Amino acid sequence: MDLAHKVALVTGASRGIGRAVALELARAGAAVAVNYTASEGPAREVVQEIERMGGKAIPVRFDVADPEAVARGVKEVEEALGAIDILVNNAGITRDGLLVRLKDEDWERVLSVNLRGAFLVTRAVLPGMMKRRYGRIINISSVVAFSGNPGQTNYAASKAGLVGFSRSLALEVARRGITVNVVAPGFIETDMTAALPEKAREALLSRVPMGRAGTPQEVAHAVVFLASDRASYITGTVLHVNGGLW
Repeated sequence: MDLAHKVALVTGASRGIGRAVALELARAGAAVAVNYTASEGPAREVVQEIERMGGKAIPVRFDVADPEAVARGVKEVEEALGAIDILVNNAGITRDGLLVRLKDEDWERVLSVNLRGAFLVTRAVLPGMMKRRYGRIINISSVVAFSGNPGQTNYAASKAGLVGFSRSLALEVARRGITVNVVAPGFIETDMTAALPEKAREALLSRVPMGRAGTPQEVAHAVVFLASDRASYITGTVLHVNGGLW
């Protein structure tokens, strides 16, 4: 899956799934913009790791929920690396709580980062893709968008919104040579899942037919496939990476 001469922007790429995606895209030959909001040190470590393997990468700081910051960030990427061919909307947060006690700001922030952020970044890169009649947009959703999860109405709503967003956008831009797809991970070993209490981890793993958590690299492999020309006739679809959980 050769991505040489392609430029990729990965949001939330300083750790976890985003980090793995950035590294795998670089291994496939893409130049990678490693987006982060606060974790500058880890983002620079990702860039350094890409450079050690002979690739090209830059760190780029912006809040995906801030329209002006997004515009500046996309411009910075294009000036440093060239036109963006691949966009991976991975940035996401959680603010868990039962709906009856969920604070307004926790609802709004999760929707703002996870869903509005994908809209803002996609809108910023889309005109260039349409002009060049080429683009790969991959949005990272979650198994909870389909299964639901108690205490995560905000998170599940944002991730389900990404699915509808992606399917609709896929129809809008298909004739321009742009594909839009979703990768929906299940229980993946990340900082987010590592923070779960042991009983909660055991309960989740008991529901996974494969009997184990997935790795960020396994999600990244799916993203790289969808970014490649091997997936050129796939658009508007959801690729589940969850060990049979859904």
